[in-house]
Amino acid sequence: MPSTGLSAGKMVLSLDGAAWDAPDGRRIVGPVSLKLTGPERVAITGPNGAGKTTLLKLISGQLKPTSGRVERPVAAALLDQETALLRPDETLIEAWRRLNPEATPNDAHAALARFLFRNTAAQRIVRTLSGGERLRAALACVMTGARPPQLLVLDEPTNHLDLDSIAAVEAALTAWDGAMIVVSHDPEFLHAIGVERTLELRPSG
Repeated sequence: MPSTGLSAGKMVLSLDGAAWDAPDGRRIVGPVSLKLTGPERVAITGPNGAGKTTLLKLISGQLKPTSGRVERPVAAALLDQETALLRPDETLIEAWRRLNPEATPNDAHAALARFLFRNTAAQRIVRTLSGGERLRAALACVMTGARPPQLLVLDEPTNHLDLDSIAAVEAALTAWDGAMIVVSHDPEFLHAIGVERTLELRPSG
């Protein structure tokens, strides 16, 4: 797996009382304070409605906090449950090369094969993939390029995965040397990928 180049002492993320309110004034998540330094791995847990997905969007920069501060001085990639970074009508090879434009077709095939898309499977169209297959493809596109992000943000990555896919994702995440924030209800998966801390959210109000 390509190295992210993340040093042990580098500040990756700082949330200082970060919160987000809906336009009608309802508090969806927060205030949350959290710091990540170096290649730490943190799980975010909590019941439905606690704001986990909203917090991931604050962390990745898709949302701006309505109060508090979010600082993230490194590149991050959010892999949501819709794998929105993939385009429905492109092939996996096309997706990988769009996101890694300096690489060769051989690089693309090797990267996708690592995530179980071997030979002709790399020519499949994104919209024909299952949810689990899309996640594997998105991970391949993000993690195996020349300059992978130093922070990976994952929303329920084992949803819809079969056992072989879980094993492939676990192996890739274990070999990856960047920081990671993961929302997951699967304690065995979190243990397998080396999560060190857990932040538990509670529903606001």
